[in-house]
Amino acid sequence: AKGKVNEYMARVDGNDPAAGTIVVVLFKVSEADGTLEDYDLLSTLIAGSNTEADFTNYARKVLTDSDITAPTPDDTNNRQDADIPDQTWTSAGGATNNTLTKLIVCYDPSSSGVTDSVMIPLTHHDFTSTTDGSDLTAQFPNGFYRAA
Repeated sequence: AKGKVNEYMARVDGNDPAAGTIVVVLFKVSEADGTLEDYDLLSTLIAGSNTEADFTNYARKVLTDSDITAPTPDDTNNRQDADIPDQTWTSAGGATNNTLTKLIVCYDPSSSGVTDSVMIPLTHHDFTSTTDGSDLTAQFPNGFYRAA
C-alpha cells in the first residue's frame, strides 16, 4: 500500500466505495518491520508469525467516513499527512491481558472489519503496552502516515 495510503483515506472519506473503512488492529506477537511490510493482505499477515490481540474487551476499531477527514496537501511543508482520531479500548484487559507489540492500520473496501482476505495493511506502528483492565489509548499526534 506504500504510496496509496492517502488515496485509500480519500476513498473512505468520499464513500468510494460506500462500504470502505479504515480498521485499526492490535497485535501481541509481530514479526520484524521489514517482514510486515511484505504482506499485501491482513489474512496473510495473520497467517505469518503474527498474533492478533485477544485481551478482554478487545475489538478492532472500524472507522468510517464520519470518523476521518481526507488528507489535504500541506504546501508550506511540501507533504501530505494522513490522520485518524486517537483510539481507546475501554477497560482493556483485566480477566485476559496481553503485552502488545504492534498496531496495524488497514483499508477495508467491504466495511465489515472482519474479512481479513480483503483488508490491505497500510501502516504498522510500534505499540508496546500491557493491558491490566485500564483504558488503553493509541494516539496519533502527527498522523499515522506522511507522504513527503
